[in-house]
Amino acid sequence: MAPKSGVEWSTALSHLVLGVVSLHAAASTAQASRGAAAGFLLQVLAAATMLAPGLSTYEDCLAGAWVATVIGLPLLAFDFHWVNGDRSSANLLLGGGMVLAVAGGHLGPEGRSVAGQAMLLVVAVTILIVAVFTANTYGMWGGAMLGVAGLLSRLEEDRLLLLPKEDVCRWALAAGSWAYCRALHTQRLQWE
Repeated sequence: MAPKSGVEWSTALSHLVLGVVSLHAAASTAQASRGAAAGFLLQVLAAATMLAPGLSTYEDCLAGAWVATVIGLPLLAFDFHWVNGDRSSANLLLGGGMVLAVAGGHLGPEGRSVAGQAMLLVVAVTILIVAVFTANTYGMWGGAMLGVAGLLSRLEEDRLLLLPKEDVCRWALAAGSWAYCRALHTQRLQWE
């Protein structure tokens, strides 16, 4: 077996970190926020499929990332909005994610990419807005990092900060997931 290149190590490490952060977030939110825990678990599963060679095809891995984006992220936002009493936005985000998940088979690769990035940015902006109005600093950081990941994914550059662009996006998603987990914990403490 040939040794892995620096890019392969970077990609594996970014998937591993995203998976570990998401697994920790799922475990720590499972009792209080089952929707958020499910969203974090979808991120774990998407990262795990990329880390296990031979487990699935590249297309399966892309499908896992698609599901984690259009269902997992709206589940995270759903819970944050729900906890803060914004039930209509929570239902709208989750419903939009479900519609995108069903319609994904009818979209081409570019359409799925645009739809996934749009969902990521909508989730980031709505979390950021709620966090600003509730003065939840972790929520602001989580929304900002999710937004950064969405914006970076649209750049034409292949490399950012000497790393592949996709790896930088995963690092931003991991940071956003950690901050978002802390934001949910902080929000739950305020309501208790």
